[in-house]
Amino acid sequence: MNFAVKALTIGIAAATLAGCSRDGDLDVAAGVGVNVTRSGCPTVAVPDGTGDITIFNPSNSTDADAIDVVAAITNIRATCNESGDKIFSQAAFDVQARRSDARGSRTVTIPYFNTVVQGGSAVVAKRVGQVTLQFADGQQRASAQAQAAGYIDKNAASLPAEIVQKITKKRKPGDPDAALDPMADPEVRAAVVRSSFEMLIGFQLTEDQLRYNVTR
Repeated sequence: MNFAVKALTIGIAAATLAGCSRDGDLDVAAGVGVNVTRSGCPTVAVPDGTGDITIFNPSNSTDADAIDVVAAITNIRATCNESGDKIFSQAAFDVQARRSDARGSRTVTIPYFNTVVQGGSAVVAKRVGQVTLQFADGQQRASAQAQAAGYIDKNAASLPAEIVQKITKKRKPGDPDAALDPMADPEVRAAVVRSSFEMLIGFQLTEDQLRYNVTR
């Protein structure tokens, strides 16, 4: 089963948010009469349960004394370019790791995924990369940098003009809809959700590794 889909299906919440919004972006939570421009840049996040990985030796054990290497994703730096026909989102991040046995130099390669998700559940694209950690002889800790990137269709990330008009409509005191939140309109809410994107980054875990993370 596609791991990113499973992570979303079981309701793993996105954490470690690093959005690409700019001054002047549409804030749909700010109330009615907002007369600004909405950014199509995705939120960059690490889904819960995928931001760290534990490697055991032997691999079929989950005992504490069998822990070999532990690694975590940290320090995400997101950038976004909306100038072209496609929105280009990119994120650099660090992987910090610790090993139990510091004897000898060692290379450890860990796979990670980068998934673009539309509307909170629809996987638009997924890529799998690898990050390599180099442990020096006598050193328990190592770190490395990695990158993730994805393209988003600008039209898909844009709200229809009629929806924007509903959100930004100026309301005067005493108007019948003056106290109504446009986000309470199912059509508006669905359009906002549909045009919202996330770029999710996490370790490409096995079923056993994911189970260990969410149940420990």
